[in-house]
Amino acid sequence: MGGVVIVGAGQAGAAVAAKLRALGYAGEVTLIGEEPAPPYQRPPLSKAYLMGEMEEERLWLRAPDFWAAQGITLRLGRPVTAVDTAAQTVTVGDEVLGYDDLVLTTGSAPRRLPAAIGGDLAGVFTVRTLADVDAMRAEFAPGRRLVVVGGGYIGLEAAAVARKLGLEVTVIEMAPRILQRVAAPETSDWFRALHTGHGAMILEDTGLERITGSGRADGVLLKDGRRLPADFVVVGVGITPGTALAEAAGIALENGIRTDAQGRTSAPHVWAAGDCASFPWQGGRIRLESVGNAIDQGEMVAANILGAGQDYQARPWFWSDQYDCKLQIAGLNAGYDRVVTRPGDGGGASFWYYRGDVLLAVDAMNDPRAYMVGKRLIEAGKSPDPGLLADPATDLKALLR
Repeated sequence: MGGVVIVGAGQAGAAVAAKLRALGYAGEVTLIGEEPAPPYQRPPLSKAYLMGEMEEERLWLRAPDFWAAQGITLRLGRPVTAVDTAAQTVTVGDEVLGYDDLVLTTGSAPRRLPAAIGGDLAGVFTVRTLADVDAMRAEFAPGRRLVVVGGGYIGLEAAAVARKLGLEVTVIEMAPRILQRVAAPETSDWFRALHTGHGAMILEDTGLERITGSGRADGVLLKDGRRLPADFVVVGVGITPGTALAEAAGIALENGIRTDAQGRTSAPHVWAAGDCASFPWQGGRIRLESVGNAIDQGEMVAANILGAGQDYQARPWFWSDQYDCKLQIAGLNAGYDRVVTRPGDGGGASFWYYRGDVLLAVDAMNDPRAYMVGKRLIEAGKSPDPGLLADPATDLKALLR
C-alpha cells in the first residue's frame, strides 16, 4: 500500500481526504481514526448534541456512502501506534501500512486533572469526543448539581446547557476572571452577566484543592476551605496538541507539530494540519484550535501534496453558543492595548481590539453585522478610526469602502 495515509479522522483529516479527491488525486487515500465513529463535527457536542437536540448522524461530516464512493478507505476504532519516517510506514495494530505521503491530523486532547486531586473519580468528565458526551448526557437531569472547573468557552458552554436543562451550576475559575486567556475584560464581563442572569454561580480567582468523593465525585474542595457539593463535575481547563506520534518518530515540535508555511513537517513526505500543527504567521508561529483552520489548512496540505506550492494564509475565526447568545470572533487579539465598545441592535454588542492604530480582532455578541464587517476589515488589512466604531450612528458597512 502507498498513496496518502492520513492519521486522525477529525475535521482536518476529513478535509485532506475529500480535497485530494476533489483535486483529482487518483492514488490510494486511507483515513485512520482511533474513534469508531466516522468523521464528525465537534462544536455541537457541547451544545445541541448535549442538549439532545441533534442526533449522532447529523454530526457526521459526510453521508455514510461518501467515503466509499470517493475511494477513501476508512480505518476506524484503532489508533496508529508508530510512524517510521525512514521506511515510510505507519503501524496500526499488527498491520504495517506504507505511504507515499503521510498527513498527521492528530488533533488535540483535553487536559485532565491529576488523579491525586480526584481527576480519575467516576462522575468527572471532559468534553472532547462523542464518547465523552455520551458518557455524561444522562447526568444532565433537572435539579442535579454540576460544578464546572474552568471558565473558558468549553466550560461555559457546558454550564449554559446545564442551566437550560434545569441543573444547579457553579463555575470555578482559578484566574481573576473567566475567559482571561482568550478575551478582554469587556467580553468576560458580558458573559459573566449572561451566566449569572441565567442563575449560574461564577466563582473567579478561586482555586481547586481537590474533587471529593470515594470512588465517585460528590463535591469539590476549594483552596479557601469551602466545599461545594456536586453530583458530577465537568472539567474544561484547555487542550494539548496531539504530538505523541510525531515526537516518537523524531519529528520536530514547537507548540505542536512544527510545519513550514506549506504544511510540511521536519520529516520528508510528512505533513500536518489542524489543532496539532503550528505554522509561521506574521513573523512568529501560532497554532489555531478552530474548525475553520482545520478545514483551510487541511485543504491546503492536500493541494500541496499535489504540488500547488501554496503558503497558508490563516484567517482566524471562532464562535461559541451560550443560552440565546451567539459569540462570533474574527482575528486574533494577541498584543492588543485598546478595546473599543460598540452597542449592537437588539441588545447585542461588539468589542474591537486594537494595537495602536491597527485593528486585530472583534468579539461580536448577537451582532452578526459587526462580525461580518470586522472579519472583512481584518482580512483586508484595514483599520478604521476607533472613534467611528464607537459611534452607534456610524454605518459599519461604509467602513468597508
